[in-house]
Amino acid sequence: MDPRVTVNFVCQRCTQPIHLDAGFSHLNEHTLAELALPIYQGEDVEFDPSELDKLVPPLRLTDSGHHPHGFTLVGESHDTEKTQPLKVVTGLYDLVSSNSDIDHPLCEECTDALLDLMDTTLSRTQKQAQMSQQLLASLNKIPDEDVSSLENELRSLKLEEERLISELAEVESEQEAVQATYEKHEEQRARLEDEEDRYWREYCSHKYQLTVMEDENRSLKNQLHYTQNQLERLKKTNVFNTTFHIWYSGHFGTINNLRLGRLPTVPVTWPEINAAWGQTVLLLASLARKIGLKFSKYRLVPFGNHSYIEVIGENRELPLYGSGGFRFLWDTKFDAGMVAFLECVAEFQQYVEAQGGQSAKFCLPYRINKHFIEDPTSNNSLSIKMQFNSEEQWTKALKFLLTNLKWGLTWVSSSLFCNSQVES
Repeated sequence: MDPRVTVNFVCQRCTQPIHLDAGFSHLNEHTLAELALPIYQGEDVEFDPSELDKLVPPLRLTDSGHHPHGFTLVGESHDTEKTQPLKVVTGLYDLVSSNSDIDHPLCEECTDALLDLMDTTLSRTQKQAQMSQQLLASLNKIPDEDVSSLENELRSLKLEEERLISELAEVESEQEAVQATYEKHEEQRARLEDEEDRYWREYCSHKYQLTVMEDENRSLKNQLHYTQNQLERLKKTNVFNTTFHIWYSGHFGTINNLRLGRLPTVPVTWPEINAAWGQTVLLLASLARKIGLKFSKYRLVPFGNHSYIEVIGENRELPLYGSGGFRFLWDTKFDAGMVAFLECVAEFQQYVEAQGGQSAKFCLPYRINKHFIEDPTSNNSLSIKMQFNSEEQWTKALKFLLTNLKWGLTWVSSSLFCNSQVES
């Protein structure tokens, strides 16, 4: 084992290893005594902590061992010749560190930085001392009167300070009251804002409902106006004229554009004649039902192109349709049916002409006598039968028949219109 002693020292400020001069191992007693003296006497000088770097705790001999910045002794402890210099050096460092605020050892760079800091602190302290001396000298030059006046002014300022403090307390209390009032008003403002928001939501909802109701109201008014116009138009509309259009086409009377009759030069087909008879029977049956007229001997049965008339009490049917050509010897049932129909028209004519007073009497243009229709212009009577009759006379009689029905249709429509006016 190497008997030498290895000692490692580090700077207490930057923790860097340092190399000691050999002269530290040989110091006499006088040098140690001088080093033991305090570095400065009198009041302690405080350094500015902001100007000091981070200091590392001082290194003591008793701290060696497991300390990361300590040192280790290797060899026999009874070797006094080799351990004596170490004791001297460590004792020196402990002595210097105990007499100052700076821990040792320090490296050369940290020592220079520390010296610069101490010079700066010294110059600042000297300036402060100089300023204090100047202030003391200026105070010593002030006369006693000025001192008393300053004392009076100081007392007045203290009184003013007390007054201002009391006023400040009052202002603070007022501020607290104002703050409480402000918080109360803030709560009220928040509540009012909530109420305003709720009001606007309700207003928008009601406004929307009002808009919808106004739209519905306008729509209903438009529908009502349209319905009223339609009602007025329908009131003025002659439903019988619309349903049963009676007119003429040359020598033929027509109902719904169906010709009723035949001519040698215009051979109308029997299906068209039968259909025209069906429309004629339906018209007279509708008019009679509308005015409440019941025929005494017959009952009209509209059945399209096969319409017929029932003889009441005899269980007998009289057809109002044909199927053959025109000849003198004809099926008497068809002629009987046409005569029965003409009797029904005569009853309808009597009922119509019996309504109203003498001044308002309504007459159909052609008179009916049994199976004849009288022509007032020529005073001729036209038979509605086909037997022993010409096609021209028969066709003309049917035309007069349709004319009477058209007049009766007009009278029924006008009476219904007057009744509706009276009811409204």
